[in-house]
Amino acid sequence: MSDPVPLPICFLITELDIGGAERALVKIATGLPRERWTPSVICLSGRGPLAEPLEAAGVPVMCLGANRVFSPGGLWKATVGLTRELRRQQPRILQTFLFHANIAGRLTARRAGVPHVLSGIRVADRRGRWRLAIDRWTESLVERHVCVSRGVADFCVRESGLSEEKVVVIPNGVDVEKYRDAEPADLSEFGIPTEAEVVLAVGRLDPQKDPLLLLNAVGKIVAARPKLHVLFVGDGPLRGQIEETARRLGLESRVHLAGWRPEIPQFLNAATLFVLPSRWEGMPNVVLEAAAAGIPIAATETEGVREIIEPGRTGTLVKIGEAEALSEAISVALRDRSLPLQMAVALQHEVAERFTWDSVVAQYDRLYESLVIRRS
Repeated sequence: MSDPVPLPICFLITELDIGGAERALVKIATGLPRERWTPSVICLSGRGPLAEPLEAAGVPVMCLGANRVFSPGGLWKATVGLTRELRRQQPRILQTFLFHANIAGRLTARRAGVPHVLSGIRVADRRGRWRLAIDRWTESLVERHVCVSRGVADFCVRESGLSEEKVVVIPNGVDVEKYRDAEPADLSEFGIPTEAEVVLAVGRLDPQKDPLLLLNAVGKIVAARPKLHVLFVGDGPLRGQIEETARRLGLESRVHLAGWRPEIPQFLNAATLFVLPSRWEGMPNVVLEAAAAGIPIAATETEGVREIIEPGRTGTLVKIGEAEALSEAISVALRDRSLPLQMAVALQHEVAERFTWDSVVAQYDRLYESLVIRRS
């Protein structure tokens, strides 16, 4: 890089609550080499818990406190404060994460004088065609789309009409030691016996994650597996429906809802099998975390999952939305645990080699450097 001093780079995100994209931003912003970059973070909404580790690492955080940022009017109002802040900071690069921040960043960067704008696309979002259309309409304002998996990249090109030459794939990372070495949680507080076969699902309880698919799959085999229990870690709008479905299926004593808990490594190490029943994803952090913990995995074939798991060798994949197939996968994994454990060990080794945060940060560093050298 020709510049003799570190260059200012700004990361923009919708909020700084604890989530996969938010945690990835923290890792990237704090991991970039400071001899080349001076990072800062702007959050559209109020201050969240992840502002603290950023500031502790010397990364300044500005939270704009925009209300109703998820509405079109609220998002438009947020661009006023964002424009002012970008003009003050004058970053050479603006890297945005998540849909609302992606759009706000595109609308403000040019008039704020930011020369390089990159969006971060973390999921193959199927919640509405309007989002895909807005991505397409504003694509001319973006230099690169950083997609978290090849599956997400292909979805964006196919469904949003984004330019393939602008798309770059950089995966998520995982702290392998943190998950591999965690002490197992005591699940007795949820009424789960010590001898139980524990099927664990971690994530927001909403239609994207499809927790009801897991319940219906378990309902088909629970009579034959008297030790089987299901533990959901997470919260969301489907919680009441999960409780109602569990009652209808006679699973009240076998289904446990922990709500959101921070000790995910401990839960993973206490479980028998991790299940991801999602309808769509990007590159699910929790699959990388389960892999790092060395727990057998059964997952639907959503975006990014095939880039982590090789079916039959490092885990089990089933078609999206098929309760029968998921039921069979769970039964096989619990019936003879030797093969699932062998696959889990193989995947743990692969994840430790392929998905380190050092590797992820290095890829972002090279991308940013290439843009500054080529276009400055």
